[in-house]
Amino acid sequence: MPVRVEETTSSSSSSSSSASSQLSGENSSGHTSPPVCTLLTVGQAFSGTQNVSSLQKDEAWRVNVRIQGCNLDHGYLCGTMEALNVPMADTPVVTFWEGEIVDGKNYTFYTGKWEASSEDDIRHWTKFPSFQPFLEQVKVDGGKSLDLINYPYIFMRWKEQYFVNVGTDCGLTIAGFYYVCFSCTDGSINGFYYDPNSSPFQKLELKSTNEGRSGFSFSFYELQ
Repeated sequence: MPVRVEETTSSSSSSSSSASSQLSGENSSGHTSPPVCTLLTVGQAFSGTQNVSSLQKDEAWRVNVRIQGCNLDHGYLCGTMEALNVPMADTPVVTFWEGEIVDGKNYTFYTGKWEASSEDDIRHWTKFPSFQPFLEQVKVDGGKSLDLINYPYIFMRWKEQYFVNVGTDCGLTIAGFYYVCFSCTDGSINGFYYDPNSSPFQKLELKSTNEGRSGFSFSFYELQ
């Protein structure tokens, strides 16, 4: 959720899209879901920073994320993101996001929406060292033929859907989305924010933690 750099109409909605609208793009490759990770489950919390530096100044926000729903079979997860020290906000800013898990079955490495071209996808995915073994095959078919079941990293996209506790006039934008890499080994998360109208490659760095509170929470649920 970087600073809005120009007046645009927010692409977010005032209510969450249904889970079924996100479960699209399935192919007949027969791929199985990514491995079950004990650190990628409902209720799991993550804490870290998002670098929102620009040419004018260096700036990083403290960020908390909590998983609210997860369905690996359908490549779907959702949660809340809380930015704690946003200069133009009087309170922490909380957003609700929905995620697509790249599994070759429900979603591939190619985004196909949100103003992201295949070149944008490759440019961002290659920021993750763990993606490098897949680069050539992704260029061929977006990764549909890859079997990611035993790979120790899970690749995702997170799209913020709406602001939870502030209005759209808060000076921030959620028009973009995050390219995300999750480590099944230690639960760490690295991500890069993409929005053509925002500073490029804003880095998200989170570590798994269940200590403390995120400051805002929904009742947890498990997607069926």
